[in-house]
Amino acid sequence: MTTPWELPRMPAGFIWGAATAAYQIEGAVAEDGRGESIWDTFCRRPGAVADATSGAVACDSYHRWRDDVRLLDDLGLDAYRFSVAWPRVMPAGRGTVNRAGLDYYDRLVDALCERGIRPFVTLYHWDLPQALEDAGGWRVRDTAEHFADYAGVVASRLGDRVRDWITLNEPYCSSIVGYAEGRHAPGVTEGHGALAAAHHLLVGHGRAVAALRATRPGTRVGITLNLSPAVPASDTAADRAAAKRMDLMVNRQFTDPVLGGAYPEGFDRLYAGVSDLSFRRAGDLELIGAPLDFLGVNYYYRIHAADAPYEQPDPALRSAYDIGVRSVPRDGVPVTDLGWPIEPHGLYETLTGLVGRYPGLPPVYVTENGVAQLREDPGADPERIHFIAEHLAAAARAAADAPLDLRGYFYWSLIDNFEWARGYGPRFGLAHVDYPTGTRTPRASYHWLRERLSDRAAAGDRYVTGRQR
Repeated sequence: MTTPWELPRMPAGFIWGAATAAYQIEGAVAEDGRGESIWDTFCRRPGAVADATSGAVACDSYHRWRDDVRLLDDLGLDAYRFSVAWPRVMPAGRGTVNRAGLDYYDRLVDALCERGIRPFVTLYHWDLPQALEDAGGWRVRDTAEHFADYAGVVASRLGDRVRDWITLNEPYCSSIVGYAEGRHAPGVTEGHGALAAAHHLLVGHGRAVAALRATRPGTRVGITLNLSPAVPASDTAADRAAAKRMDLMVNRQFTDPVLGGAYPEGFDRLYAGVSDLSFRRAGDLELIGAPLDFLGVNYYYRIHAADAPYEQPDPALRSAYDIGVRSVPRDGVPVTDLGWPIEPHGLYETLTGLVGRYPGLPPVYVTENGVAQLREDPGADPERIHFIAEHLAAAARAAADAPLDLRGYFYWSLIDNFEWARGYGPRFGLAHVDYPTGTRTPRASYHWLRERLSDRAAAGDRYVTGRQR
């Protein structure tokens, strides 16, 4: 029987990986022709980031990428999920292509392939070029068209070696957290604009899927969605209704169009008076719902939803985040240092729920799952080991209990990094980063996972790829 300190038996061919994102690790924001992103701008706003920091240097992976590849290789991972910075490749978001930016990713991909590490490339992990935000950002459909052009540029350069592409990471965060809650870049609180951003992100996804397949036939394309089961905080009718509203906003706003080919039932009523949804066009659902080669699922916690008064009584003045719900702690449920509930069964619920709701669900990767600590300790991290093992066990149970094609698991994150509006306090990494020096130090969780993967590596059970010469 699996214990909390062991890895469960996973399906044949299961991929073990780790993940990062460009703005969180690269730094070098003003080097080699990179343009400005909305996160560069947002971080300069007083009070926007908890510790008044930014990703200007971060982990300096733009210069220290070899250290990161070495960590991946020594750990024995099959795959690395990283993102390409749109403003590094196209500084204004459209038009001129920055060759030096593509060269950086070219070197990184070559180094991964030489070591048999499969690259999973995310095209958009929240760093929209500021020039496009100035022109309306994701509120306007033009941004979706520019995103497709950018996808084609990157695939043209890297697609001879990269077979696995993720269009968007967590469009919920890009749209609702950024354009409605205001906690992330661009840091605004809108109603119609935020819902338009969510829709145009999905339109951009659909356009990018087409561009990637046209540029590199045979490529594998997916999208990564952050999914959190919304459960009632109590058994009252009000809390049950609140959980349904939260599910619509966080989950089904994205899963239904992408996987179900429809707008979610009840969504239009939820936002009646907030938006007329005039950004929808004929043919959008067919575009957004193009068949995928895989789905990426990011899971961190369940949401315990309680009914709450609307912050703004007038629907016309509400942000899209104001749906009369608040997330509350639950007695007896442990939490992380960030206050997030630790409920591995929520991953089981997420995966089996997808199978039940969406017939023909594509293969699934858990593309993010991890736990942060608010302490500097570079060595011992038993909580992280326990967290990983318990969530992997939940994923394995889901694959055993449902007709789920579970293909892999990517821990977030390979290294400590800039954690967006929380700054450098939270540490998610398998490896500790000393930010003043950039030194990476593997933690106990890194060594624990390495030992358990070593038998597979010794047997040659590693994905091998490479440039066609």
